[in-house]
Amino acid sequence: MSKDIRIKKGLDLKLKGEADQNVTTVTRSKVYAIKPSNFHGVKPKMVVKEGATVKAGEIVFYSKNDEAVKFVSPVSGTIQEIVRGEKRVILEIRIAADAQDVTVEHSKKNPKDLAANEVKELLLASGCWPFIKQRPYDVIANSADTPKAIFVSGINSAPLEGDLNFTLADKKEALEAGLIALTKLTSGNVHVTVGSNDSFLPSVDGVTTHKASGKHPVGLVSTQIAAIDPLNKGEKVWTIQMEDVAAIGELFVNGKMNFERTVALTGTGFDKPSYVKVISGAQMSDVVAGNLQDGNFRIISGNVLTGDKVSKDGFLGFYNHQVTAIPEGDDYDFFGWNLPRPKKFSFYRAGMFSFLTPNKKYDLNTNTNGEHRGFVLTGEYEKVFPLDIYPMQLLKAILVKDIDQMEALGIYEVAPEDFALTEFIDVSKQDHQRIVRQGLDLMIKEVG
Repeated sequence: MSKDIRIKKGLDLKLKGEADQNVTTVTRSKVYAIKPSNFHGVKPKMVVKEGATVKAGEIVFYSKNDEAVKFVSPVSGTIQEIVRGEKRVILEIRIAADAQDVTVEHSKKNPKDLAANEVKELLLASGCWPFIKQRPYDVIANSADTPKAIFVSGINSAPLEGDLNFTLADKKEALEAGLIALTKLTSGNVHVTVGSNDSFLPSVDGVTTHKASGKHPVGLVSTQIAAIDPLNKGEKVWTIQMEDVAAIGELFVNGKMNFERTVALTGTGFDKPSYVKVISGAQMSDVVAGNLQDGNFRIISGNVLTGDKVSKDGFLGFYNHQVTAIPEGDDYDFFGWNLPRPKKFSFYRAGMFSFLTPNKKYDLNTNTNGEHRGFVLTGEYEKVFPLDIYPMQLLKAILVKDIDQMEALGIYEVAPEDFALTEFIDVSKQDHQRIVRQGLDLMIKEVG
């Protein structure tokens, strides 16, 4: 049975630079990259060498921990370089792209007519499987598991994220096929959460649709899991982004994987915030070409709360459908917090007036407005953290590596992104997302 979800705790960070609803196709990159670091916990085993020729959709490496999980090239071309770091860890696989793609083709199949193992085999062979993540631990799902449920978030609530009603308007056939495929992978329910006014979702038998509203993090899947079917110790659920459901559906409809994605260019660093069509792994200089303003701006693959800082020579992340550009915070206010700053935003009211204009949009930079220090007990984390968890206590349990306390305080229910808002409002400037990731990695190692 569907549930309506209303989130009262949270924070909508209103920024300038929302993408206009028009789409352009940017110049095809000469070089694309696959970054194993985008797939946390995956140890890559290469199946191609430098100089090898690959097709779009051809296997480049697989996971040593789960050899059935394949990672494929987004374009056809030549393996230009395998970039390695310390201890020969693979950082990037760079592919010099052909002028036009030659794509690996699979049989067109209706997922309604397939058994669960047939759906799973096609997702693994095509390179679509990495779209599916599991909770606990927020890592790529184990191909041998069967989850108790699958959750799909159809709400983009993070700052300046793209409008799914716009980007998925012509994807209803693919979404339908993708959702049908997901119903084959679980003995439980496929839960899809959308906004109260969303219209992009087709009706699919076996899929339970939930309407949700409220502040960010209403769009995060942990918030939805906690409200619909909370995760208990020993249970596993799978999660997937709505855009990636469409990519899975296109595999069944067209017989090949579609690596093109509609990316929102957002933030005041762009002359014309808008949408662009690019291929996954494109070089960032081509993604932002002709649109990035002059000046010192930080380019972020993703949103301002959870995205990764990249240079123009960097590449679009595998899971990212947004690129944000905001001013680099390399200047400092005279007397710091001692003077009132009516044009600045703050969750707190000390010296700020943003609480008087809740709908005002801000042009924020990357300054942290303070230095790293020990945790300060403010009692404010819970105001932006809707899960039934004590965030401060969980963070401290992780820091001291108290596994029993971590379990008791809900480590299995969270992902690093759930702590982005507590990190944003933290007067102690602690790196909450990094701490949570370390805690999850410790649980994988010690508990499994």
